[in-house]
Amino acid sequence: MIRKPVVAGHFYEGRKDALMEGIRACFEKGPGMVDEVRIGRGNIKGMVVPHAGYIYSGWVAAYAYHALAEDGFPDKVIILGPNHHGYGASVAIMSSGEWETPLGRVKIAEDAVKLRRGIIEEDVIAHRYEHSIEVQLPFLQFLRGDFEFVPVCFSWQDLETAMEAGGILSDIEDAVIIASSDFSHVNFSRVPTRQDVEENVAEKDRIAIEEILKINPEGLIEKVEKNNITMCGYGAVAAMLAAVKKRAKKGRLLKYATSYDVEPGSYCVGYAAIVIE
Repeated sequence: MIRKPVVAGHFYEGRKDALMEGIRACFEKGPGMVDEVRIGRGNIKGMVVPHAGYIYSGWVAAYAYHALAEDGFPDKVIILGPNHHGYGASVAIMSSGEWETPLGRVKIAEDAVKLRRGIIEEDVIAHRYEHSIEVQLPFLQFLRGDFEFVPVCFSWQDLETAMEAGGILSDIEDAVIIASSDFSHVNFSRVPTRQDVEENVAEKDRIAIEEILKINPEGLIEKVEKNNITMCGYGAVAAMLAAVKKRAKKGRLLKYATSYDVEPGSYCVGYAAIVIE
């Protein structure tokens, strides 16, 4: 089974040469180009990476992928993302097949079937139109062509779901777990000032980021719900934290920015690149 791209030409360039150039531009605007990709598992256990259109968040995502390249790119990654459309199972996995992007195809890891239990169900439909996992693949392909991955999509993002899923995901220890999420989504009645963005977007996002850096999945979900932080993939991030908590020591915020930094407008979204080591 081949899962075709659904946001190529929309969230990122649809042609291979243009996409390669677009990803280079993200690295150049962000952390700088990667000098060398270290192959093999390093210290990074998990990551938080944004999933908006590359023009808005790609340069922030590049900070996380630059860190992965320097630390060690494993043979396998697990990518968790929210289900924006609501189709399919509460927590949905694809455990076989390939995903295609303009840069080629990426095979789903054979041991993905080990994760297909409990709350994590096999469900292709949940992945059919969802972009949060897809947009991470070209960055990974840009760095390394020969890797495998496991896609897991979250419709339910409550604490019980995140903790159960995280417990299952922890069984695969040779993969880096990438949690795909943007942070606050705020619709202002007018084009906001930078102070408006700071008070209504960045300050709230810092509350969530603080819990992520503490590797505290329970605290993250509590703070998101208590402070009405409109973070689309908080359950996926909490599941990642739960999966790596026992073997991780610290979290590092590499970059935080908002869509306002790229294009000031009445709709503003927060983005963060974080690694858990």
